[in-house]
Amino acid sequence: MMSEEKSLNFLEQIIEDDLTNGLPQSKLRFRFPPEPNGYLHIGHASSIALNFGLGESYNAPVNLRFDDTNPEKEEQEFVDSIKKDVEWLGYSWAEERYASDYFQQLYDWTVELIKKGKAYVDSQSSEEIAEQKGTPTQPGIAGPYRDRSVAENLDLFERMKNGEFPDGAHIVRAKIDMTSPNMLMRDPLMYRIMHKHHHRTGDDWCIYPMYDWAHGESDYLEQISHSLCTLEFLPHRELYDWFLDQIFDDKKVRPKQREFARRNLSHTVVSKRKLLKLVTENFVSGWDDPRMSTISGMRRRGYTAASLRNFANTIGIAKRDNLINVSLLEFCIREDLNKIAPRVMAVIDPVKLIITNYPEGKEEWLEAENNPEDENAGFRKVPFSREIYIEREDFMEEAPAKFFRLSIGKEVRLKNGYIIQGEAVVKDSDGNTTEIHATYDPESLSGSGTEASQRKVAGTLHWVSSAHALPAEVRLYDRLFTDESPDTHKGKDFLDFVNPDSLKVVHAFVEPSLKSAVNEDKFQFQRIGYFTVDKDSTADKLVFNKTVGLKDAWEEKGKKEENLVNNSLKEINRYFKSASDSDRDDIEKAIAANIASLENFSLIQNSLRKNIDNNKSALLFANWLLTYSAHVKLDDLEDDQQLKFAGMSLKSDNLVREAFYKLADKEQIIKDKFKDLLLDN
Repeated sequence: MMSEEKSLNFLEQIIEDDLTNGLPQSKLRFRFPPEPNGYLHIGHASSIALNFGLGESYNAPVNLRFDDTNPEKEEQEFVDSIKKDVEWLGYSWAEERYASDYFQQLYDWTVELIKKGKAYVDSQSSEEIAEQKGTPTQPGIAGPYRDRSVAENLDLFERMKNGEFPDGAHIVRAKIDMTSPNMLMRDPLMYRIMHKHHHRTGDDWCIYPMYDWAHGESDYLEQISHSLCTLEFLPHRELYDWFLDQIFDDKKVRPKQREFARRNLSHTVVSKRKLLKLVTENFVSGWDDPRMSTISGMRRRGYTAASLRNFANTIGIAKRDNLINVSLLEFCIREDLNKIAPRVMAVIDPVKLIITNYPEGKEEWLEAENNPEDENAGFRKVPFSREIYIEREDFMEEAPAKFFRLSIGKEVRLKNGYIIQGEAVVKDSDGNTTEIHATYDPESLSGSGTEASQRKVAGTLHWVSSAHALPAEVRLYDRLFTDESPDTHKGKDFLDFVNPDSLKVVHAFVEPSLKSAVNEDKFQFQRIGYFTVDKDSTADKLVFNKTVGLKDAWEEKGKKEENLVNNSLKEINRYFKSASDSDRDDIEKAIAANIASLENFSLIQNSLRKNIDNNKSALLFANWLLTYSAHVKLDDLEDDQQLKFAGMSLKSDNLVREAFYKLADKEQIIKDKFKDLLLDN
């Protein structure tokens, strides 16, 4: 039992109840059963943390078992990557097992089921079988081969095994109940013929068991006590138990399947098919691209194993599917990196700054703290000289009052260094600033204890000495999708939401202490974010990946877009009250610009659906959303919603009607669909 008092999730409560009802704790055994047909993703990380976490809590073994029953899609590469990911997350398995370890036993059990009249060989096409299965409201009917003799079934099954038939010629089905309300129980498929080379068994087998047949029996052979699956397997539990009933020996532990909710992550996809599409269609560079939701991609980006484990524990286990905002994952990353990542200085959009009163040829090595969160991290020396680089955005020649960075006549502090004041700029023929000239106060060195060093200034800037700076390639990664749920919108391809700005490559300068940085070393670039050395980095060319910013820019952007929608709705009320055509045109142009700037598809779509009602302001806003947004169209609504919207718009205020006519002129499909309504009005 649990060694300490804590609130139990429902799966832990099930285990505790089983222990109370007589299951010996020594019989507890769990498993993580991936199919080696792709790389593991963030959803798998939660499942790994669940199963191995239970193993740690109960001091019980956890098997790593590969469900390698489909040689058409499985490769040794994926087996190796899965093992690597599980180990990197910090877990060790008791035994490495494969469903293919049990192919002979599964075959032998199938022979016994055929002898008992509980399985048969079916020779129909998949289309014929699907038609006979019925529907959720109509029972299935028996096929012509359901009552084949035992002898014929055994003969055909052996010949299937021996490779005498082509793919698809026959299958083996369990003989259960073609009228069951659970369609999975209507004589489910157990075996299919596949003349494919298997990554472990080679060409020994020409038939391969289906997941439902292999999975529960593998659990039984390994004496797994609790087989934990996601909710889509809930309908499979009845079949899982039926198969166990056929082979169960009451002297052994009977595995128990229980289901928990999949925890989907916003602004990403976790379907292996969709992840593969991103790779094969070159939206990303590979399975370990730092924008991918794969564990290998997140590791390469700089996520830590501890942060992923913490994320899994934070979201917990639930009985209902839920969409988890990726901001929570990013919070877990920041929280961990804040403790462990050394602070360094890097300039990713550099402009040269010359301190005109600093002696030429002089250099100083200033003391800088490595990590204020870690008292044992110590200090390092950073070089300072007359010419340095600062961020271009940290300077404005003529700055507003609330600009707390460098401008002409204004003082700022250089991190770990001196107070400087902007004096002049040098520009190119296009008016772009190429150099900033400043002066420094020699008495103002940070930490020197002088009166000048205590002087309060508007802000502090990071910098890098140009004479000592190391050039580096910095890959600025952002969320791969602009929408929080890119694969759930009717009529939309998830690829429509790929973020065109998910990767920007810039050429930066970093402080010389980073010269010895190696793959997966992590740093906080001060005032910018957390960065990790990429595997492409070499001794001659440093490459850094942006892991996460210091702040959640997407949350700020989301709030800004919500405010644009709310402000636009308020402005529409003023639009109706205005007596001047000119004023109304100005208001419409301003709202149109707001709408055109919106990128959050879910926000736009929800705003459209909310504003299809009798309120004239709401109707006008819905018309303008459809007119001025490039991300939403009338067909995103159901047919009855479209008809309601069109009818109410044409019966509303004159200004709303005019907006709908304008929309119809823009979209010929609307003109065609509502031709009669338009003629009547």
